[in-house]
Amino acid sequence: MAASDEPLGLTVHSMPSPNQALDGAEGRRTAIGRWKMIAVMLMCASPVIASYFTYYVIRPEGRSVYGELIDPQRELPKLVATDRGGAPVDLATLKGQWLLVTVADAACDTLCEQQLYLARQLRESLGREKDRMDRVWLVSDAAPVPERLNNGLHGATVLRVPAEQLAKWLAPAQGHSLAEHLYVVDPMGNWMMRFPARMDAAGASRAKRDLDRLLRASASWDEPGR
Repeated sequence: MAASDEPLGLTVHSMPSPNQALDGAEGRRTAIGRWKMIAVMLMCASPVIASYFTYYVIRPEGRSVYGELIDPQRELPKLVATDRGGAPVDLATLKGQWLLVTVADAACDTLCEQQLYLARQLRESLGREKDRMDRVWLVSDAAPVPERLNNGLHGATVLRVPAEQLAKWLAPAQGHSLAEHLYVVDPMGNWMMRFPARMDAAGASRAKRDLDRLLRASASWDEPGR
């Protein structure tokens, strides 16, 4: 038989079953849904990313940051603290505001009182922006908080968190203790800055400039209140 007379070779491909077709369509819908979710998340996060980019990267020459930037940032742990009355408080409820955090045991020695005072003064110095920042004292033991501190703690959040749990989130500079610093936590619950140990009035003035910059950089997406 001549080559031109040879029968054509046909390859038979099986058709996908209805179940396979449905699985493929479902997979495509899932993939599209995931991409849409990622797009929404990026749109929501873009103001936050932009403000951090402005603060961390685009800095005019000569500008110095007094506080130490924490890299990588540490997310607020999933812990249940207790308030002064002993009621449980989920730490996640602190999100939504900038936080200026003090850590000390309940006895609150002279250093502790100084830190609480500086935290209060720093917040007040922010003027009309102060409602975007909360003062938080994390008490690291089970002893009662002295009544002598009540006036100074007005408007502050006081929560009791065991020292060993705090150590998994916050950390002092080498050679120092947790109680020697003030800590800054952003509205998403990330610890992102630590001010130098045993900060004095001159240092507090420089710390205020850092806080002013942070609040300006986040003004497009952060508002007072939770």
